[in-house]
Amino acid sequence: MSTRTVAETGARTDEAAGVITDARKRIDDLDSHIIGLVQERMAVSAVIQRERIASGGRRVNLAREMEILTHYSGQLGKPGTTLAMTLLELCRGRV
Repeated sequence: MSTRTVAETGARTDEAAGVITDARKRIDDLDSHIIGLVQERMAVSAVIQRERIASGGRRVNLAREMEILTHYSGQLGKPGTTLAMTLLELCRGRV
């Protein structure tokens, strides 16, 4: 077992360190995809807001936001609500 193994991964064996390193790379790849999807969601939300406002509507549709909150909490539990709130804030800004 190398000192680097413990320092970088917290693992106690080289085999475990290899698994952890590979899994962390996969998480980094997933995070990149998630960030890209959030940016795409923000752009789509901007189109919706622009069209709603241009047609005389309000910037935010609270009923739709409640649907999103319910969906996320139903799929992910209480942390899903927090995640949905963060996404909504990113996509529409603070209300």
